[in-house]
Amino acid sequence: MTMAWIEAVNDFIAQGGTVVKLILVAAVMLWTLVTERYLFFLWVYPRLQRQWLQRWHQRRDKHSWYALKIRERLISEARLQLRRTLPLIKVLVSLSPLLGLFGTVNGMIHMFDALAVFGTGNARAMATHISHATLPTLAGMTLAIAGLYASQRIERRVEAATRHLSDQLHFE
Repeated sequence: MTMAWIEAVNDFIAQGGTVVKLILVAAVMLWTLVTERYLFFLWVYPRLQRQWLQRWHQRRDKHSWYALKIRERLISEARLQLRRTLPLIKVLVSLSPLLGLFGTVNGMIHMFDALAVFGTGNARAMATHISHATLPTLAGMTLAIAGLYASQRIERRVEAATRHLSDQLHFE
């Protein structure tokens, strides 16, 4: 079962060409960054949140203009930490369908070159070339849809965590 699955992935990569390999690299980068964000939320952020709350609660002055600016700085610092790799995730999500489209155009150019040399007599070969040319678009769109879902979940989690921290930093 596992060997058949690995063979199917290898066939897909071989049929898709170099661009599918680039999309695969983008997929590895994207899911590494998404995993890093989830691990950050799980392990690092609670410790940072405690530090920010401790810094705020140690202050005597919680009602002046200066205290308000300190509070805003803490919230801004938290938001920056929470969103740290999100722009790169969004770039990879945006880039993957474009890579797929590039691979399809590249595959179609190769197909037209083959048509120019061998003619249009072999419909099966032409269909095979078209099928292989569209594989990068399939890979790119699949990565973009899954990555978009993950990035939106991270974005919502960032907003919720920021709102929660803001609620805990009581300004009197």
